[in-house]
Amino acid sequence: MSGLGYRLAAVQAGVADAAREAGREASEITTIVVTKFHPASLVRELAAHGVRDVGENRHQEAQAKAAELAELGLNWHFIGQLQSKKAKQVRAYAAAIHSIDRPALVDALRSDEASIDCFVQVNLTDDPGRGGVAPEALDELVERVLGTPGLSLRGLMAVAPLDEPARPAFARVRELSERVARLAPDARDLSMGMSHDFRDAILEGATHLRIGSAITGNRPAAG
Repeated sequence: MSGLGYRLAAVQAGVADAAREAGREASEITTIVVTKFHPASLVRELAAHGVRDVGENRHQEAQAKAAELAELGLNWHFIGQLQSKKAKQVRAYAAAIHSIDRPALVDALRSDEASIDCFVQVNLTDDPGRGGVAPEALDELVERVLGTPGLSLRGLMAVAPLDEPARPAFARVRELSERVARLAPDARDLSMGMSHDFRDAILEGATHLRIGSAITGNRPAAG
């Protein structure tokens, strides 16, 4: 088995262990492998190991990889901050967008075609540059998503702050999710947890993990 295969297996084992600890089934948790800056050849190798869900956070890179690897039938998850002017282009290849954070983006994603899965990103910090909607504005944005054709709300996405323990932050997201469920009973998914904190995320109910270096290895320099 290659180094990539060993790392993937190790993360899969860690996910299974955390799921058991939480009294959950590992099968209800989707691991999205984040391949930012890695070549398409690595994504192809991941697919050979059974990976179906891949994450990217730069549109130009994601678009190119999705086109090159179209025959693999992968699910491409857009997880980065998205410019409204790029929204329609991202819809063309993405299975899900995890970074809905403002009304203008919701409006730009409006479509009379098939719905795309989406997550509203919550900012757990006081830094607006981190991306995400402030918790106090969450309900209004959720209602806008629900009223926009072409969007199917799956739930919430968040990144744990760097300066505090991850699990209490993820617990706040879970609590916000319970609030959102009053508006959208089916939107209960939680996209949270990365290489260093996915155990805590699973213990707080994560359904979608976004894991990069723990599987892919060190990220190459930006091209």
